[in-house]
Amino acid sequence: MIYVTVGTQLPFDRLISVINEWAAINTKTHIIAQVGPTSTEFESLECLNFVSPSQSNTYFKEADLIVAHAGMGSVLTALKYRKPIIIFPRKASLGEHRNEHQLATARWLEGKVSVYVAWDETTLLSMLDCGVVASEELLVSDYANEELIRNLKKFING
Repeated sequence: MIYVTVGTQLPFDRLISVINEWAAINTKTHIIAQVGPTSTEFESLECLNFVSPSQSNTYFKEADLIVAHAGMGSVLTALKYRKPIIIFPRKASLGEHRNEHQLATARWLEGKVSVYVAWDETTLLSMLDCGVVASEELLVSDYANEELIRNLKKFING
C-alpha cells in the first residue's frame, strides 16, 4: 500500500494528479491519499480530505511507501516507522505555498537514508515505477539518544 499525504494546510493537486495518473495504470497497487482541502476529483485513488493524527499514524505503519510534500512531520513519521519516503516539494513559484522553504528542505534531505526527492513529475513517475526501499537503519526514535541525555545532564549540573 502507498500512503500519500499533502499535509493539512493546503491542497497539492500537482502531486495528487501525478499519483492519480500512475494509479490509473498500476491498478493492483492500493493507494490512500490524504489530499487536503481540494475540490478536484481523483478517480484512481482512495481520497480523504483530512485524516486524524491516529488514523494517519495507522496509514504510515501499514504503508510500504510514503509519498508526501516536503513537510518535516511526514518525513519524520516515515523515518520513525522505517518507511521509504518520496518527497515532492511544493513550489511557491507555482502558487503551491507562501515561499520556497520546501525546496530548501528537499535539498537538505536529498541523499539521506530512505529519503528520495522527486524534483519533477517525470522523476516521481520513474521512482514509483522502479520502487524504492527503506534502510533498516533507525534514524528517528521516540526517545532521545542516551549520549545526548548524558551530555545534557552534565551541562545542567555543571
